[in-house]
Amino acid sequence: FVSEGFPQSTLGGGTPLHTLLVGTIQIGSLKVFAGLGWFILLAVLAWFLLHRSPRGNWITATGGNERAAIARGVNTPNVKIGLFMLSAVLAGFAGIISSTRIGSAYAISGTGYELEVIAMCVVGGTSLYGGRGTIIGTVIGVILLRSIRNGIIVIGVPGLAYNMFVGLIILVAVILQAMVERRNTGSL
Repeated sequence: FVSEGFPQSTLGGGTPLHTLLVGTIQIGSLKVFAGLGWFILLAVLAWFLLHRSPRGNWITATGGNERAAIARGVNTPNVKIGLFMLSAVLAGFAGIISSTRIGSAYAISGTGYELEVIAMCVVGGTSLYGGRGTIIGTVIGVILLRSIRNGIIVIGVPGLAYNMFVGLIILVAVILQAMVERRNTGSL
């Protein structure tokens, strides 16, 4: 409604906020991008939340076995609402960084990232059934899939091949996790 379907310009280069969000920091002869700093900061904060706070136990318990978490006194509806709110805030922050980096905000510019993010988490060891996964594993999944994407671009494979690869990763992960769950359930 506000943009009438057209991209809108964002912060120009040189402003302090632009530098903070997407600029570079020169450390000697090394140039560090602000995006890498934000990635590391948020990964450390997420690790701290999951491993060093009571809420991390509540999150893991809610994802792993909601009925058991309720029996232990975890307010699972509040945990879920809090996670949805955190997800929305981080998605908004990612949108701000992306639009600032490009210099233009467009409503559909992040389309397709959701499938890639799911694949990154699955490659990192996060269970699609919930309750299992680590921040370190997710970071490794991000690095692996981004490296594969860059390699595919460098060797000249069409972008659609990468999307098919991501879909294949998710399909294989679903099949493997279903087999593991079936085996674990059958052995009880």
